[in-house]
Amino acid sequence: MQNNKKITIAPSIMCADLCNLEKSVKEIEKEGLDTLHIDIIDGHFSPSMPLGIDTIKQLRKITDMNFDVHIMSNNNEFFIQEMIKIDVQQISFHYETSTHIDRYINLIKNNGIKAGLALNPATPLSVLDYILPQCDTILLMLINPGFATDENEKQVSYAIKKVEDLARLIKEKELDTNIEVDGRVSLDTIPSLVKAGADILVAGSTSLFIRDKSLAENKKAMEKCIIEGLL
Repeated sequence: MQNNKKITIAPSIMCADLCNLEKSVKEIEKEGLDTLHIDIIDGHFSPSMPLGIDTIKQLRKITDMNFDVHIMSNNNEFFIQEMIKIDVQQISFHYETSTHIDRYINLIKNNGIKAGLALNPATPLSVLDYILPQCDTILLMLINPGFATDENEKQVSYAIKKVEDLARLIKEKELDTNIEVDGRVSLDTIPSLVKAGADILVAGSTSLFIRDKSLAENKKAMEKCIIEGLL
């Protein structure tokens, strides 16, 4: 039974009202959520570029929420250094664009920040063989990075299996590494993802930000799905 497990809902700021960011953040806070998922995208690794560094600096001034930063870039070190300056709580960067993974993890952790390693859908878990014990979080992309604008794109067919396999690996190594899932984390898929072992749900347009419904309604629906997954 997993029913004592705490599942974190991490609203993706990219899915909020980007013209009224402060208002959006205050609405999220009002719903009692304490973590904000922030994508840093360079326009090369992934085609979109939703938020700049200065915008994140301004966001830091208006909220005490935990900043869960996901760097999608070909130049990880630059963005890691910039995020360290902003006082964020977790930084995840991609395995696929990193030459010095161990060094980046140490750089993040030595600054008192949680370190996460992000994996694209097709990247095998075997790349974690030596580095897993050093990671606070493994962020599994369940769709291809940056293509969330394609509303027809579904999670990869092996999404649940990958989460299950990672959860088993973490248990075998007796670690407490978090599993974060990102990409079409929808009301339909949340129960299965939670059951498979997900700890942090990046909430976007198919869950917390479903159009025509309030944030409160969507959060309630998400919580119901989480409970279903924990039973």
